[in-house]
Amino acid sequence: MQNHGDRTLTVRKITIIGLLVAVGAIAAPFSIPVGVSKVYPVQHTINVLTAVLFGPGPAVMAALLTSTIRNIMGTGTPLAYPGSVFGALIAGIAYRYIKKDVIAAAGEILGTGILGALVAFPLAKWLLGFSGIALALIIPFFLSSLTGAIIGVLILRVLKRTNALGRHLLL
Repeated sequence: MQNHGDRTLTVRKITIIGLLVAVGAIAAPFSIPVGVSKVYPVQHTINVLTAVLFGPGPAVMAALLTSTIRNIMGTGTPLAYPGSVFGALIAGIAYRYIKKDVIAAAGEILGTGILGALVAFPLAKWLLGFSGIALALIIPFFLSSLTGAIIGVLILRVLKRTNALGRHLLL
């Protein structure tokens, strides 16, 4: 049975995840069109933050929600799904086992920049009529995830240095 403190903590976590998804939706118009994709470093920042703060499951959920909202708003493409989910998952798993924010960032870059791009490649051909080579997706996915992952690590370091994680988030 959950006590009041556990429910409060759960509500706080859900609220923070919801706020991160909202930031992802609000900032979505600032994605950069590159070929058939729209690179969006904000998504990768959110992936690193949710992976480190909450783990792989919530990180994947936030990535799916943000990708869905971006597609509904017309600021994303179907490539947003493999371009965010794999990075969030691998970042969360990497952090769960190694407990270093830089490793979570590396998981985001590997998951999105390589794996996500490779999974997006047949999707781009089938749904978007893309006729290029896989490298044409790997380069922008990699650069977008690299940029976002660096920003995510910087934000986490500031949160840790200011003790915002312990004082306000109660994680």
